[in-house]
Amino acid sequence: MKNAYKTKAREEIVAYLKGHTEQRFTAREIFEAVSKQAEGINRTTVYRNLDRLCEQGDLLKYKEPNQDSWYYQYSAEHEHCDEHMHAQCSVCGKIFHLEKPFVDTFGKKVLSEYGLDIDASQTIIIGKCSECSKN
Repeated sequence: MKNAYKTKAREEIVAYLKGHTEQRFTAREIFEAVSKQAEGINRTTVYRNLDRLCEQGDLLKYKEPNQDSWYYQYSAEHEHCDEHMHAQCSVCGKIFHLEKPFVDTFGKKVLSEYGLDIDASQTIIIGKCSECSKN
């Protein structure tokens, strides 16, 4: 975290999300997980810290189609997460970072064939990962 005031709540939130870097969570799920670890953390504190972590670029925040909740995923270790697309397993929720060369090629193809300029930072491809496909 860049020049951030470190609190127990923030440390717990970051530790939890770092432990689950390939998953995304709602604020409620994050609150429920960290409130078990650190006594006295309330919802407002979690929301405030999530907003700050998003502003700093440590978290991705996105809303999936047909969902009411925002989702958060730890991204500080994936540089420029706002410049590439993500894919998500519809079964286990694992997140995959689709890197820039693939995104650029895909985006150009969609633009040329369909006239749609994709916003990579807002795009999530849903599918089934190889592990879940085996089961």
